[in-house]
Amino acid sequence: MKVTPLERDLTYYIETFGCQMNEHDSEVLAGMLESIGYLPADTPGEADLILLNTCAVRQKPEQKVYALLGKLRPLKERNPALVIAVAGCMPQQEGTPRDLARRFDFIDLILGTHALPHLPRLLEEARERDKPLIDTGEYELSRSGLPVRRASHFKAWLNVIYGCNNYCSYCVVPYVRGRERSRTKEDIMKEATGLARAGYREITLLGQNVNSYGQDLYGPRGYAFADLLLDLNQVEALSRIRFLTSHPKDLSTRLIQAVGEGERACEHFHLPVQSGSNRLLKEMNRRYSRVRYLELVAEIKETIPGVALTTDLIVGYPGEREEDFLQTLDLVERARFDSAFAFLYSPRAGTRAALKKDSLPQEEKKKRLQEIFKLQNRISLEINRALVGQTLELLVEGTSRRDPRMQSGRSRSNKLVHFPADQELAGRLVEVPVAEAYTWHLVGESPRGGS
Repeated sequence: MKVTPLERDLTYYIETFGCQMNEHDSEVLAGMLESIGYLPADTPGEADLILLNTCAVRQKPEQKVYALLGKLRPLKERNPALVIAVAGCMPQQEGTPRDLARRFDFIDLILGTHALPHLPRLLEEARERDKPLIDTGEYELSRSGLPVRRASHFKAWLNVIYGCNNYCSYCVVPYVRGRERSRTKEDIMKEATGLARAGYREITLLGQNVNSYGQDLYGPRGYAFADLLLDLNQVEALSRIRFLTSHPKDLSTRLIQAVGEGERACEHFHLPVQSGSNRLLKEMNRRYSRVRYLELVAEIKETIPGVALTTDLIVGYPGEREEDFLQTLDLVERARFDSAFAFLYSPRAGTRAALKKDSLPQEEKKKRLQEIFKLQNRISLEINRALVGQTLELLVEGTSRRDPRMQSGRSRSNKLVHFPADQELAGRLVEVPVAEAYTWHLVGESPRGGS
């Protein structure tokens, strides 16, 4: 629908679904919009542009997008000048853009992950059309120099590699994000140094698989993620370095040692295992065994004192048998994760797993998921209780959402801690003694010093 700009400052509202990569993409989208004169709106009803940055990894976030679009139709009817855009992973799936345009004919712009850097131009073109503009084409992806409106003034996302080459049988990411493309070490170091000089204390290095960083640029024996981590450790103004996500098949002893040696590298690995069954791991094309995974867990814990280990688990993968599930429970017990993100299998169009026969009843899948939660919650509580009496260094995130008398912060091992404070401490590092332990968080005493 042709849209005429208003004679005033335009405003935007972004709703983000999905992973940390999407969160950072939204920061870039916001930065580009503000660079052409848009201002942020507090609510969708106050915005001249509503942009949904979508996720396609599971069915649930897709359903949320469709539900939200249904709620936006009355806003568009009341205000024809409103521009509605759908971006991210959903539009990059084959057939989805046409489906979106058919079901929601009031959408003005649909752009995929590769078109993100072209948002200003696409937005201008969309305003001049009478039907939705769709751009899901392949571009030579370069985001260097794009403006970013960061959500925090002391923590920052930093992309090191885009895309994925693994083609796990259940996963749509390689199809919507493309093949692996590493940023040069010079670009990354420049951005990290700039963030440190601007006062950012913590950076999180992002990639679908950070462990394969550099292979496309420097070769399998060349400059690797471990080297990058050690180089970033020399950026003195930084306090902490985190990274997401690690694929077990590419996790090296060299990287584990780099985390142990680097004083700024945080003692936390997110290492998705997905299943404890060798049979299912092969079906999933994960390219490691349960024995190899448990060897990595042991090496991490032996090399890095106080390390926290988190994971992802899929329950109800097509063909999952009782013995497969029991092997997953056994692996969880042996690995003793600090926490686990467990999900019911969600079929994704275009993946090999979506073609497999799925005969397991939904009620049985939900029962197994609850068993995973019950086991992991017990282990999480046991691990957290062992921290009572210890003093943890926290990077304070701000006032607790549950209690305005409390501040909340994260330890180096990514533990969430609430503690009493009589002032706003966001962005500061403080030392907090742990007094109480719960499954998902800790409670501390008043801080003892800080910076």
